[in-house]
Amino acid sequence: MNNHRTKNLFAEWDEPALTESDSETPAHAPLAERMRPRTLAGFVGQNHLTGDKRILRTLMEGAGALPSLILWGAPGTGKTTLARMLATRGGSLFIALSAVFSGVREVRAAIAEAAERQKKSVHTILFIDEIHRFNKSQQDALLPAVEAGTITLIGATTENPSFEINSALLSRCRVLVLNPLTAEETEAILRRALDDEERGLASFNPKISDEELKRLAASSGGDARVALNALEAAVLIVEPDEDGLRTITGEAITEALGRARYAYDKAGEEHYNLASALIKSLRNSDTNAALYWLARLIEGGADPMFIARRLCILASEDIGLADPQAIVQASSAAQIAHLIGLPEALYPLSQATIYLARAPKSNAVKQAYMSAREDAEGTATERVPLHLRNAITGLMKREGYGKNYRYVHNDPRAREEMACLPEKLRGRVYYEENETPDEE
Repeated sequence: MNNHRTKNLFAEWDEPALTESDSETPAHAPLAERMRPRTLAGFVGQNHLTGDKRILRTLMEGAGALPSLILWGAPGTGKTTLARMLATRGGSLFIALSAVFSGVREVRAAIAEAAERQKKSVHTILFIDEIHRFNKSQQDALLPAVEAGTITLIGATTENPSFEINSALLSRCRVLVLNPLTAEETEAILRRALDDEERGLASFNPKISDEELKRLAASSGGDARVALNALEAAVLIVEPDEDGLRTITGEAITEALGRARYAYDKAGEEHYNLASALIKSLRNSDTNAALYWLARLIEGGADPMFIARRLCILASEDIGLADPQAIVQASSAAQIAHLIGLPEALYPLSQATIYLARAPKSNAVKQAYMSAREDAEGTATERVPLHLRNAITGLMKREGYGKNYRYVHNDPRAREEMACLPEKLRGRVYYEENETPDEE
């Protein structure tokens, strides 16, 4: 367990508070790790949590007992940094585990050590990074210790805790949501790294224009780690001039970034958030917004067939017979996308998106089925009328199967005169037109 332990540097050892210049981080560590702030004075962003009289600032100032917390936010927003800051509260020992490398055995060992430590009046803060990667049994192993107060749990996750954390554990923790950094906040972090002689890049004499720095900040997707590591890469790939200056060009920034970063995870919540934004923009006939969300999905690496399936669903659910060609456009785009794949599949998907956005909207098909389903569930024991049954055998015919059935092609009046619903539902209407106006 010793390899997972980080001693609290405060309180019972009576050491002075850390300042931003204090650092135990190895010089060869990535820039993002070297620049990790040690105190709130150096922390940028999350003002809704760290501002004056906000919860994390209050907790770090020692007001009240530290509750178990789940820190939920995108990568590079400060979850681990804030957890380590919380560990500076006096009298506690900070133990860090990663759910990627740890299991039930490590969790139980940490809890057992915490229980022994508790007998000496030393409390333990157990930090679990990427806690969403723990399965149910691993999360269950934490419950007794959290409930008994043997440990204070701080879990960090990039995934929605509602889906990834056991409800029993979640009910014992307070969830704090961290927002992606704004471009301005990211830029402030980058400038600090450029000016820092000890931990940052100032010793390399970097020179970068405000425009390029803003572009780098905006291209980092609110992830400080991405921004800092890209900046470091850009500085290192540029050779110094005769004066020792390293001029960071747009080309160097582009090379360091590789490609524009999209806040997107094909297996996570953001995948469904983007898909939801696309569908709701289409439903609202907002062509430009629909194209934007389509591009976010495609450029983020979404499966084109996932997009195509959603377009097909919308073509029927939200347009239907208001424009019967909508489903033809969507299904054709799906077939072509399957045939040619990306990147060319973006064209039929874009065409279908534009068509569906501009098409008149109607949810009559959906409403018709929902109404019919409600009746079907409430009358599931209703027998099929005899005249609608097939008389396959002589016995069935003698029992009245098919009797009085009228073949509409030979008897046009049967359309109005022959009932096809069960007796209890005669006259029920499910499908009604409810078309919205065409886009002008």
